Amino acid sequence: MNPIAWTVSPGLTRYPAAVAAMEAHVAAIAAGRASEQIWLLEHEPLYTAGTSAKDKDLILPDRFPVYRTGRGGQYTYHGPGQRVAYAMIDLNRRERDTRRFVSALEQVVIDTLAGFGVAGERRPGRIGVWVVQENGLEAKIAAIGVRLRHWISFHGLALNVNPDLSHYGGIVPCGLPDYGVTSLQALGIPAGIAQVDVALRRAFEAQFGPIADDPIGAEATPSRAR
Repeated sequence: MNPIAWTVSPGLTRYPAAVAAMEAHVAAIAAGRASEQIWLLEHEPLYTAGTSAKDKDLILPDRFPVYRTGRGGQYTYHGPGQRVAYAMIDLNRRERDTRRFVSALEQVVIDTLAGFGVAGERRPGRIGVWVVQENGLEAKIAAIGVRLRHWISFHGLALNVNPDLSHYGGIVPCGLPDYGVTSLQALGIPAGIAQVDVALRRAFEAQFGPIADDPIGAEATPSRAR
């Protein structure tokens, strides 16, 4: 199996262009014309609605652009300071098991957080990764939403490094009104995006196998979708 390409896009990537690029890349993987890829980026402030999103959970529909998307899950936020990792992984080469794949993405986050001394945890019935704050309350630090086409994944995970957490006020994140959201910064961890990327790469490789730098870098598809 060829190494998974690791692509990091600088700046902010427009969401519609990112989705179009992912769809094209998944088609190329299915046709045998492209390698699997993990694409790291940040988006401009926006909300996305997954296939289970409820209209009542969009509290401020005019605050940021809202995009309906085919990934699983409900409403979530993307914005600067949040590391998004889109994973285009061919499950035909591994195991056709959606739950196991989602669990592997959760483990990527858990292992990444462990590198910063943070205990990330799973919760039954609540996809994503959670932490227990100093006040004893649980908060979500990473959201996960995926879509499969021909058993090839796209979309992926979003880990809060140092975003503006007040931006979550326009939605009920993941349809869970009784829980808050947090970030590494809010937990007192002064990590930057570049530091998180190093830990993410190590964690992705542990779950999915060898990774190689994208030889074309920011000019490669899908990373030039900006």
